[in-house]
Amino acid sequence: MKFSENWLRTLVNPAMSSDELSHLLTMAGLEVEGMDAVAPAFNNVVVAEVLEVIKHPNADRLNICQVNIGGIQPLTIVCGAANVAAGVKVPCARIGAVLPGDFNIKQAKVRGIESFGMLCSAKELGLAESSDGLWLLPDDAPVGTTLRDYLELDDHVFTLKLTPNRGDCSSLLGIAREVSALTASPCTPPAIEVQKTTLNEQLKITVADATACPAYYGRLVHGVNAAVGTPAWMRRRLERSGQRPINAVVDITNYVMLEMGQPMHAFDAKKLSGGVTVRRATPGESLTLLNEQAVQLDESVLVIADDVRVLAMAGIMGEKNSGVGTPTTDVFLESAFFHPDAIAGRARRFGLATDSSFRFERGVDFSATRQALERATQLLVDICGGRVGEISAACGALPARPSIALRRSRVVRILGIDLSNEQIAALLARLQFAFNANGDDYRVTPPSFRFDLSIEADLVEELARLYGYDNIPAIAPKTSLTMLPCSESRHPMSRIQQTLVARDYQEIVSLAFIEEQVERDLCGNPNPLALQNPIASNLAVMRSSLIGGLVDALRFNLNRKQTRVRLFEAGACFAKIDGNYVQTQHLSGIAYGTSQPEQWGFATKTVDFYDVKADVAALFAPLALRFVAATHPALHPGRCAQIHSGQNIIGWLGELHPQWQQQYGLPLAPIWFELELDALLQSKVPRMQEIAKFLPVRRDIAVLVDESVTVHALLDAMTRASAPMVQEIALFDLYRGKGLEPGKKSLAFRVLLQDTHKTSTDTEIETSIAVLVDALHQQGAQLRS
Repeated sequence: MKFSENWLRTLVNPAMSSDELSHLLTMAGLEVEGMDAVAPAFNNVVVAEVLEVIKHPNADRLNICQVNIGGIQPLTIVCGAANVAAGVKVPCARIGAVLPGDFNIKQAKVRGIESFGMLCSAKELGLAESSDGLWLLPDDAPVGTTLRDYLELDDHVFTLKLTPNRGDCSSLLGIAREVSALTASPCTPPAIEVQKTTLNEQLKITVADATACPAYYGRLVHGVNAAVGTPAWMRRRLERSGQRPINAVVDITNYVMLEMGQPMHAFDAKKLSGGVTVRRATPGESLTLLNEQAVQLDESVLVIADDVRVLAMAGIMGEKNSGVGTPTTDVFLESAFFHPDAIAGRARRFGLATDSSFRFERGVDFSATRQALERATQLLVDICGGRVGEISAACGALPARPSIALRRSRVVRILGIDLSNEQIAALLARLQFAFNANGDDYRVTPPSFRFDLSIEADLVEELARLYGYDNIPAIAPKTSLTMLPCSESRHPMSRIQQTLVARDYQEIVSLAFIEEQVERDLCGNPNPLALQNPIASNLAVMRSSLIGGLVDALRFNLNRKQTRVRLFEAGACFAKIDGNYVQTQHLSGIAYGTSQPEQWGFATKTVDFYDVKADVAALFAPLALRFVAATHPALHPGRCAQIHSGQNIIGWLGELHPQWQQQYGLPLAPIWFELELDALLQSKVPRMQEIAKFLPVRRDIAVLVDESVTVHALLDAMTRASAPMVQEIALFDLYRGKGLEPGKKSLAFRVLLQDTHKTSTDTEIETSIAVLVDALHQQGAQLRS
């Protein structure tokens, strides 16, 4: 939103500088993106009239001019401009003037003739990039007036970055109301005179969709002179607001839109057939817009139509052949309120961004729709003349403005300042909010131009803006600190992080959104959780595993010449189970490159399954895990294991599948693991046990088993046997090869036995060993001789 500061000060003129006004608006939530002077600094330049022009006796291209600058005697000025002539009015820099570029005007002798000033072009004054000669001013320019006063060059163009909720400030009147409320300065809206009806003619207006268009007003004006020039003051205000002057009628509608925030449209009445109807477009209808863009319409688009064709996309842009041009003599002025829901998104669908749609999408003041039509009529008659007809209206149910409860206690609690009832009432009155007070409680009715107020917090924000954010003290929070309980049955997350960091891993944080194909490939998820409104096409689904983010981070590091990468992440994963959405916390890591940093003490070795298995085991120590061969869509089928804790599956470990290694361009296969964080954080509370006073006894058991028999199966069998005095059972030797039958392997277990109360006898020890041997026999094991 761009506007002229001088224009704003005709409506409200607080006693503050331009910089102070800019700061005030920004701190009130209307961010000032830019404040630019409309002209560079220069002084002592006045409007002058050239009285006489004669050729310079000593130069072919110079003229000696007699110039009236409003003084007693005309000045003699030597000028070389080709367009200088008697009777023209031009800018004249007097002696002592300073022009842009620090150019000083002095009395000078030019080819023997004294010159007492300089006639200026727009370029020399810094108001144009190029000039063909002197800047010719209008014939009615007052001689002797300073140019800065005459053209209002001591002005600034403010550029506001409006938030979507402040559509009421997309007009000069809206900004003036805001400044008036902030500064308590009086606001003087433009005086609107109701025009006398001199034309007994109306157009019939029909609204087929009163929900989308609750109010539509129109008026005929005949005998308009559209060829008349737009007044200089209006052109100046339009140009400084970013509008290009077109013709007087269109400029007036644009002016009213900028002034009051009500978009308007003017139709050439002679190009209309019958009455005007506001309706939904029918499939297949089309029109060519004012910008010569052809569009195909459907029933979601609200249109203005006559009995024959579509005249405009309601609230967006008019049709090319129904607009007003210089030959136009009869005008139909339109002023309507379109509901924001009926306009929102329609312009973007067709690649359009218009001033009208910008305002209607955010909501315009529906109580000022008729006033805007009267204002436009007043300006049209004053500038272009014409005979005015009665207003045709079609009105339905306008938006309700329900009152909002406001509690003083809530204001104090949110803002942290003790505003009295008198202060609250005064601030609400400055905002032009109607309200009823009942002690510390208020019922506030928002005005028709504020669509952004619906709950109590909105009103509290308004009070804070007017009170001034700078005036709210920054009070440090005060609270009592207590130690939070720390259960011994759970490990702190920091311990897990520290363990991984100590093993050369670095923590990353990735988005919970990933590419759908990655979720299908690496997680084997045929139905990933899709986002309704993804922020990017490659972030379209929710992750069910952390592997996607880790692989992306690995590739990012490899592309930056990192040859050894170890990463981990703790985060949420998402799934849909039995129709319910489930969120679980996982810990995942990936290792790539050498198992150890480069050094002389270790031979270079690529990280493998067992290196990362040791890392996972360290996280759970002293709890023992089981690693069971299994298959996972992301992992190498022969180098993949499911991680078990007791009877529960808590994660995966393995080498990335060669297919994905090739697809993601990884020179080496990384090792990946993923664990359920809840299982990792669980901890057994330590229990006291008596320290044995007697030495343990070791016995070794060597057995032959088939290759298909797993060590875990044998260990589980011996553990279930619950042999007396057995404290520990562990595998210490595995042998395959010479001396064994094909398909057989030899396993040797270390068994530690200990009685905490007495010395164990050979009989007791042999009895316990016999129990273990019997359990092994039941698994098909044979004792080695």
